[in-house]
Amino acid sequence: MALIRVFLWSLLFTTVGGNTLLNQENKPLPSAEKEIIAQQNSKKVKPSEGRKFEQLRNKKIVSLSIVLVIIIFFLFYFFYQNNQLKQKIKRKDTKQKILLNIINAGIDTQEIERKKIASFLHDNINSLLSSVGLHLNTFTAQTNVKSEEIQKAKAILQEAHDLLRDMSHDLVPTLLVRFGLIYALEDLCERNTNSSIQFNFSSKIPSDKRYNEKFEMKIYFIVSELFSNIIKHSDAKKGEISLYESNDHFIIAIHDDGKGFQTEKLNESEGFGLNRIRARIKKYKGTLSIVSKPNEGTSIKIKIPLPH
Repeated sequence: MALIRVFLWSLLFTTVGGNTLLNQENKPLPSAEKEIIAQQNSKKVKPSEGRKFEQLRNKKIVSLSIVLVIIIFFLFYFFYQNNQLKQKIKRKDTKQKILLNIINAGIDTQEIERKKIASFLHDNINSLLSSVGLHLNTFTAQTNVKSEEIQKAKAILQEAHDLLRDMSHDLVPTLLVRFGLIYALEDLCERNTNSSIQFNFSSKIPSDKRYNEKFEMKIYFIVSELFSNIIKHSDAKKGEISLYESNDHFIIAIHDDGKGFQTEKLNESEGFGLNRIRARIKKYKGTLSIVSKPNEGTSIKIKIPLPH
């Protein structure tokens, strides 16, 4: 009986102990133990995920590098093209400056020669012709000769005198030299007015105001050339010129009621005459603006800094 009791107690103890262990195994683990187990599991899985992350990062670096290289290439290309464009514009400006200098040098030389020739014709040839006419008149008065040949000689001398005076005036107007630009331009309007076209003159500048000689000659020949273009090409019946000063600038406004033209095609059709005018104006750092429409006439405005 004692042995049976011991066996039963042993069996009971074993059963209770096993149930206790099972209960302990099935019992929920504490949070700290869970974290430890999770860290151990993550350590087991981490190498594979790390490789994937490293590969993804490498792909991103390669992609960014390619994009960066493309951006740098385009920046370099645009910089190169911009530099080439600047060089082209610089070369064009240099060529234009050289051309303007050549034109202005030719104009200056021409104006100097014109002045010399005009002075020579007026001071020498005209004086000689006047002297011959005076002696001839004195001779005929003293001898009381009324020869037809002498009368013809007087007429020829007078005609030669008038032709030389007109030539001298065309080269360098006497009014321009003696009385200044304003008087000379007013006279230019009167001389170009005829039955086909009428030029009206207006000026807010005093008639007796004088500028330096080179400035007056440049302005006079610019206006003279523009008048010539109006007469030859515009078929206008009326022309107007206005002069005034504004903000230390000399302003010339010229208008005609002629046939006009397309200003968009001006650069294609402009001749050497207009190039000469532009060269004269640019030399004095001035501006030239032209507004024209077919059958609506042409307006030209010239703005040149006043000489000091």
